Amino acid sequence: MKDFQFQKFSIQQSSDVFRVGTDAVLLGILSDIHQAKRILEVGTGTGIISLMLAQRNPNANILAIDINSEAVKISQNNFSNSPFSERIKSQLQDFKRFETEEKFDLIISNPPYFEINNSEKDILARQRLELDFSDLIQKASQLLSDEGLFSVIIPIDSDKQFTQICRENNLFLKRKVIIKGIETAEPKRVVLEYSFQQSETKEENFVIEKSPRVYSDEYLELTKDFHLFNKKAL
Repeated sequence: MKDFQFQKFSIQQSSDVFRVGTDAVLLGILSDIHQAKRILEVGTGTGIISLMLAQRNPNANILAIDINSEAVKISQNNFSNSPFSERIKSQLQDFKRFETEEKFDLIISNPPYFEINNSEKDILARQRLELDFSDLIQKASQLLSDEGLFSVIIPIDSDKQFTQICRENNLFLKRKVIIKGIETAEPKRVVLEYSFQQSETKEENFVIEKSPRVYSDEYLELTKDFHLFNKKAL
């Protein structure tokens, strides 16, 4: 499978690992990572999100975990071949059973969000088979530092359910980015950021394309240091 090229790194891909997708890029560019020195990515896949965060924050050290051994192999290769290899590593772990004394300033995930179904495509990455929302949130609340952030991208129709489970684990919605694929369409995704501190939620809107296959100015601005493209969508 062809590598996916970015300006400062490339992503080796495999048919056995969830490929580079728009959700990962969105989480990589929209997450607030500037104060984070210790970052944990849950379900790293090819490692694209961790690589983007490492590029955005030169002070961050990142641990990327995945339950899929092929994903760990590929992501570690991608990390080793990047300019950020000394600050980022991949590890085979089941997040539900992950134990560490370390607390993280940012825990980030593009989690499985489909209910269990008959599809055989990217089962672990797409379906809540090995990691459901409750497992993810409960464990994240145990590993997050007092001032840390928990950041995810999920379908917008799962927003209320996810936020309720977070609240039950003393995590409160700090920021919400509602994402439209195209300006005239209904939003389908949302980036959510939680912390242990209760505060008024900052709500933002983000548009990927201002017209079919033409990227919005805000998307181009946030991806200008990553993508190799012009104003027309690929």
